[in-house]
Amino acid sequence: MESASPEVAVVKMYAAREEIYPREVQGRYASLRWFFIWATQLLFYGLPWLNWNDRQAVLFDLGARKFYIFGVVLWPQDFIYLAALLIISAYALFLFTAIFGRVWCGFTCPQTVYTEIFMWIERKIEGSRSARMRLDRQPASVAKFLRKFAKHLSWGAVALWTGFTFVGYFTPIHVLAAEVMSLGLGPWEWFWVLFYSCATYGNAGWMREQVCKYMCPYARFQSAMFDKDSLIITYDQARGEPRGARNKSDPDSAKALGDCIDCSLCVQVCPTGIDIRKGLQYECIGCAACVDACNSVMDKIGAPRGLVRYWTDHAMTFRWSTDQILRHAFRPRIIIYSLVLLAIISVVIGSLLTRTPLKMDVIRDRGSMGREIENGLIENVYRLQIMNTEEAAHRYRISVSGIDGIVLQGASDITLGPTESRGMPVNLRIPAGAGEQGSNKIFVTITDTDNPDVQVSEKAVFFVPR
Repeated sequence: MESASPEVAVVKMYAAREEIYPREVQGRYASLRWFFIWATQLLFYGLPWLNWNDRQAVLFDLGARKFYIFGVVLWPQDFIYLAALLIISAYALFLFTAIFGRVWCGFTCPQTVYTEIFMWIERKIEGSRSARMRLDRQPASVAKFLRKFAKHLSWGAVALWTGFTFVGYFTPIHVLAAEVMSLGLGPWEWFWVLFYSCATYGNAGWMREQVCKYMCPYARFQSAMFDKDSLIITYDQARGEPRGARNKSDPDSAKALGDCIDCSLCVQVCPTGIDIRKGLQYECIGCAACVDACNSVMDKIGAPRGLVRYWTDHAMTFRWSTDQILRHAFRPRIIIYSLVLLAIISVVIGSLLTRTPLKMDVIRDRGSMGREIENGLIENVYRLQIMNTEEAAHRYRISVSGIDGIVLQGASDITLGPTESRGMPVNLRIPAGAGEQGSNKIFVTITDTDNPDVQVSEKAVFFVPR
């Protein structure tokens, strides 16, 4: 007799995604979130269309290797400012996270911003949360197809405009617009417009909370920035438990219950689908939608607001007042972050304000180590790479020093147009007997003839044959 085969247990390594239908919410934090959405998008979409000195105000011209930011023109040699900007952003993130938790994620992160925009379009076309759920459960029909098509068409239009705007920061946007109208975009422009559009469409339309849960590294290391005095969204268990619905026919039944009526609105409005009543979770992006939802319920049942609110672990444990929370906000790590951030910003601004709007590189012709010409003169050949970093034409004078009798053969003046870079060959000569055999240190100096304070001096080597 054959024995029965053992039952095979199937273990799923990955849980299937459950569709989240966030409910629309009104309140203080929802209004604040939309304020930041409007502010960031007006800045992003509008900035490329602003003009400054007859050019685009913000333009990263990779082909010309010039980066225009209003009145500042940066060159590849100014890469240090990009590094400083990244350091400032990192320290600012540390500082604001240590104080306010994940406010960046909840209010200004592009993923949150575009997801909110796409959900607004979704609500306008498909209806409220319950209507969207009913629509998805319905069998395929012409009406359902038309609603879905209109939604995705609207998403695609926003995504394409976003991709076009993004590329407009690297190609002058008026030129880009003309190329789009004539379908004359270059291959790289087509690639980046479509790539950024697809990324926006996919992340904000389809992936949504999965980007925050699984792709964004910030959720994983945020705990390293938090401490017991960081503001986080919390549920006041001491006040809310035991939770339960109120029995209108028996008013005394509420006396044994906490303020939470277990309406689950805090879960329904959450864009990542978590239950904040289970405590702080890495999926929480700090958008405070649950705070607005719970406050509206507390208003209806006549209970004080704040069952779900921004709070700190210490405040929740010791029942601190707002004044006590504020006093503990200025703790050592916050003071250190603030001082370091202020110091870096001050150095960067000071460097930008005092930098010389002139750059020069001196390159000696290595094909000729130095040669003797007529009358015993010794000649070396150099190439000067001169950059005028201002948006105005300037005339410069070149001089040389370091060896007695050294002279520059030929023209010593050069005029550069606005933000122009030009190479200039120069011949330097010394009389016979001047200098030492071998390498001699010299200095090549270039001076603005209209403003002698603008001057750059570079060290070079003059070679005297043995």
